[in-house]
Parts: sequence; C-alpha cells; structure tokens
Amino acid sequence: MFRKYIGDRAFYRRILYVVLPIIIQNGISNFVSLLDNIMVGRIGTLPMSGVSIVNQLMFVFNLCIFGASSGAGIFTAQFHGSRDDAGIRYTFRFKVLICSALSILGITLFLTAGDNLIGLYLTGEGNPEEAAQALAYGREYMLVMLVGLLPFALSNAYSSTLRETQETFVPMLAGIAAVCINLGLNYVLIFGHLGLPAMGVRGAALATVLSRFAELGIVAGWTHTHPGKKPFIRGAYHSAYIPGRLLKTISVKGLPLLVNEFLWSCGVAFLNQCYSTCSLDVVPAMNIATTLSNLGSVVFLSMGNAVGILMGQMLGARESKEMVQDANRKMIFTSVVSGSAFGALMACFAGVFPEIYNTTPSVRVLAEKMILISSFMIIFHSYANAAYFTLRSGGKTFITFLFDSGFLWVCSVPLAFCLSRYAKLPILPLYMICQIPDMLKCVIGAYMLKKGSWIQNLT
Repeated sequence: MFRKYIGDRAFYRRILYVVLPIIIQNGISNFVSLLDNIMVGRIGTLPMSGVSIVNQLMFVFNLCIFGASSGAGIFTAQFHGSRDDAGIRYTFRFKVLICSALSILGITLFLTAGDNLIGLYLTGEGNPEEAAQALAYGREYMLVMLVGLLPFALSNAYSSTLRETQETFVPMLAGIAAVCINLGLNYVLIFGHLGLPAMGVRGAALATVLSRFAELGIVAGWTHTHPGKKPFIRGAYHSAYIPGRLLKTISVKGLPLLVNEFLWSCGVAFLNQCYSTCSLDVVPAMNIATTLSNLGSVVFLSMGNAVGILMGQMLGARESKEMVQDANRKMIFTSVVSGSAFGALMACFAGVFPEIYNTTPSVRVLAEKMILISSFMIIFHSYANAAYFTLRSGGKTFITFLFDSGFLWVCSVPLAFCLSRYAKLPILPLYMICQIPDMLKCVIGAYMLKKGSWIQNLT
C-alpha cells in the first residue's frame, strides 16, 4: 500500500538537490533567530514583548514580498524548464520593480501608523505602565528595522530567481553568512562587547539590518559576476521593459498570490491580536512558542518550496500528468513524515525551552502548553503547506488564494474574534479551538489535489 508513496534513490536525490540547501539556509536562519530571540529575552519581558510585536508586523511585510516574488516565480520555474532566458529576465525585472514599490509603501506605513499598530497588541489585562514601556521598546526597534526593508526585498528577488533556476547553493551561502553576521553583531551590540555601548533592542535591529545588506551583496554580487551561468542577468537593468502580454499574465496570476500573502499574514497578525486580549502574558509566551515552532517547521516549509519548484519545472518540461501526480504524491508524503518527526522533537523540548528566557513563571508555563499544541498541529500544517505549493505551481493562484487566506478569514479569524471578544475564553482553550479549522483545510486540499486541474503548462 505504501509503495506508491515511496520513491527510488534517484527521486530522493533530485529532491535533496533542491531542498537540502533551502533546509540548511532556513534552518541556520531560524536557529540564529532563536538565539537572537533568546538574547533579547535575556534583557527582560518588556523588551521581548515590544520586539516580538514589531516582528509580527514586519512578518506581514515579509510575506507580501514573498507573495510578489512568488507570482513571477511560477513563470520563472517554467521558463527555466523550457530554457527561455529572456523570459526569466522579464520575470526578474518584475520582481525588482514590485519589491521596490512594496518597500516604499511599507516604510511609509510604519512611519505614519507604527505606534497605533504596536498598541493593538497591548490591550490585554495587565499594568498600563508596562504596556507603555513595551510600546517604547517596540518603537525604538522598528525605526532601525525600516532601513533594512529594501535590501531584504531586493535580496528576495535575487535569491528566489536563483532557486527557481536551480542555483540553490548561493542563496544558501548568502543566508548563512547573513545569519552569522546577525548573530555576532547581536552579541556585540545588544550587550555592549568589544568596547561598544550596550544598545539593547536598537542593537538587535541594527544587527539585522547590516546582515540584510550583507546578504544582498552576496547574492547580487554572485549573479552579476556569473552571467555565463545565469544569462538572464545580462541587460536586466538596461530597461524596465516587460512584454505587455507577459506583464498582464504575471499580474493576473501573481496578484492573487500577493493579495493572498498580505491577507494571510494580516490574518495571522489578527489571530495573535485576538490572543493578546487575554492578558499581557500572552505576547511573550506566544513569542517563545513561535520561536521554537519556526525552528521545528523548517523541514516541511522547505519541502513546500521544493514541491513548488520541482512541480513547476516538470510542468514546464511538459512531463506526463501521471508522472507529475506520482512525484507530487511522494513529495507530499515526505513532507508530512518529516514534519511529524520534528513535531515530536518540539514536544520533547516544550518544558525545557521556556526556561532559557528571563521572564516570569506564568509566561513559561503558558509558552510550554502552546508549544505542545503547536507540535501536535505540525502534521496538518505539513500537508496543507505542500498542497498550497502544488496548486500554485500550476498557476492556480486564485484557487490557492481561496485555499489559504480565504479559508483563514472565513473560518479561523471570525472564530478567534468571537471567542476572544464575546465568549471571553482563556488563552489555552481559545488557542486550541482556533487550530481546528486547519484540519478541515487538509481535507479540502486533498480533494483539490486529487482532481488534478492544477496540472497545466503556462509557458
């Protein structure tokens, strides 16, 4: 029975060639983010709360950049499969232009409405003076982080294009370098080593900004100095020209992805805001639980990216429907098994990890229970994530919009809003109940994958 879910050695070699560098990069990035989070957490609960709120807001921006690049990335992978360098060049231009525009928009929004957005997460039961201090820490951190939005966006445009054209090592190397720089500078700037003053949360933000400039320098520098390996970069900046027909097609297919990432990240931010109304302890506890959860999710999230890339290449190369479905079934099974294994590891560390933080016992206990709930849900998130990238690889962007953010806003968000505002549930029952819709999402995903309507060549 299970043989149809298991591939041969050549199949797994092909997956590892794509996914292993992404896992290494994302794994190191999340591990350093974990250490970064712990360092800020050692300052105290209020700085950790302020920084975690701003990072939640920055998460919305980051996913908008990801969504904007992903729309064009569908075509990049298929153009690579059909060996069309001019097509890849046009999709790269699109990414640079849209990511730059989103960066300007993001900086403007955070400068004009940043305090109000941070304040939304500080309305739970607790000391008003502590809420004001957390807001001040958040504002201080945010103003420095804004400098890094544009380099982050441009780095994403380069790295995603390289991955979609099967150059995964350079983005991995750039990511590793960036997180190592971030970690080293965090140690120096947050606590004031090597003769420098202790900058606290400003130091954490400055370290992140400098690491993003370093990452952009590596991926852009390599791409421009290796035009023989990546011909798409030749003349990429000679003009902003993109053929009208392609621009329209990318916009039509890509806009739902951009809107999806924006609405999905806003939905996650709204869910966390609903949770935060229970008490001020929820913000630091969620920060601790999410940090470990992000590390535990590295493999299945990376597998999702690999599914999208490999499915796109197979569709661009016009491989048969049977071969595409067979490969997809095996990749999704691999994603679910790996996700489940890391979920079990998370559960093992649930009681130990919160003890690292300089916070109150009540926050630690709450974080432990949230980690246990998240570890159980990883198996469902693994499947839903792989299904999302599969549907997206065939250009079914409106369907993925409904499947992802549409589902979140129709089911999870109203549920969290009603239970937090009207039922006044404590945080743990509220958090558990709001995970249930993700199980239903897996059933919907399985049905759409079985239909096979996502299998189509766009180039």
